[in-house]
Amino acid sequence: MKNLSDIVPIHQWFDDHHEDFLVISGPCSAESRDQLLQTAEGISAHPWVRVLRAGIWKPRTRPDDFEGVGETGLEWMQEAREKTGLRLAVEVASASHVEMALRHQIDMVWLGARTISNPFSVQEITNALKGTNIPVLVKNPTNPDFNLWVGALERLHRAGIRKMAAVHRGFYPYEPTRYRNIPKWEIPIELKRQFPGLPVLCDPSHIAGERTLIPDISQKALDLNMNGLMIEAHIAPSQAQSDARQQVTPEELIKTLKDLKQRKTGSSDNQFLTTLDALREKIDTLDARMLEVIAERMKVVEEIGKYKKDNQVTILQMKRWQAILNKRLKMGKKLGLNEPFLMDLLRMIHNESIQRQTEIMNDPDDQQQE
Repeated sequence: MKNLSDIVPIHQWFDDHHEDFLVISGPCSAESRDQLLQTAEGISAHPWVRVLRAGIWKPRTRPDDFEGVGETGLEWMQEAREKTGLRLAVEVASASHVEMALRHQIDMVWLGARTISNPFSVQEITNALKGTNIPVLVKNPTNPDFNLWVGALERLHRAGIRKMAAVHRGFYPYEPTRYRNIPKWEIPIELKRQFPGLPVLCDPSHIAGERTLIPDISQKALDLNMNGLMIEAHIAPSQAQSDARQQVTPEELIKTLKDLKQRKTGSSDNQFLTTLDALREKIDTLDARMLEVIAERMKVVEEIGKYKKDNQVTILQMKRWQAILNKRLKMGKKLGLNEPFLMDLLRMIHNESIQRQTEIMNDPDDQQQE
């Protein structure tokens, strides 16, 4: 997996040789023949949409929830392909799903977040896909476990799968948030950094959980140079049997795609490059100063740790920590800094401070000297 030069770029996945930007859309679940065909016809009106997605088997939390129509839905999808020319994509969660998808000539499959969280399931599906040439999409696991995501990609890569991409769909939140799944954009960015040959798509529907948020998340994905979008669309979202709030109508999908601003990945203009280089030099200088200040702060933290140890005082002082938060947040707001960012920054610094003082408190060599 370290060398991804052999991963096939998106524009070579099919015979039509389209661009490297791919939009996959369709209902969360295939519910009826008419629903699927009408949705397919609606979304095919935009040239970016080249793949119809639909849930055939739905992994539901409760047994009485709608669990999909099963193999019959694959027949509806084949008919939709004949009418619209769209490629087909379905989620697979077992080897039997793969076998049925291949038998119905599905063009692409994806592994969902719950499946990715279980390496045994990933390996079972990988074995079933071995020797095939269809693209495989790998969604991130429910929790922000980077290695679990990479591990699933590695299993597929070792099985000879070369047409594959990661799909960022956000992570289960442990705290209240405006999103269904918090984006944590730093994780897909790190994936792109470590594996630049791997296409990364974004699933705004599952990040949002609410259709009104989809346009902003989609634009964010484009601004981060992601390779495509997977957006859920339904002819009557309010009547959907699963994930009704996060699905858009085909008309809303097309408007969202038309409104997106595609920006260049770079520029050859000399004035632009000169100005950008100068600003980046400023950033480099400021980063160096920032790191020097943090290092100096940690030296003071260590002095405090030694003083606490000598006087048998606990590391965590809640009144002091609360006072730091109050003062720094107030100061940061005046400087124009975002509060969530400040909280994350202060917590990271505080956690590192606690770790350093813990090491001092439990230093066995120091205890022997006493």
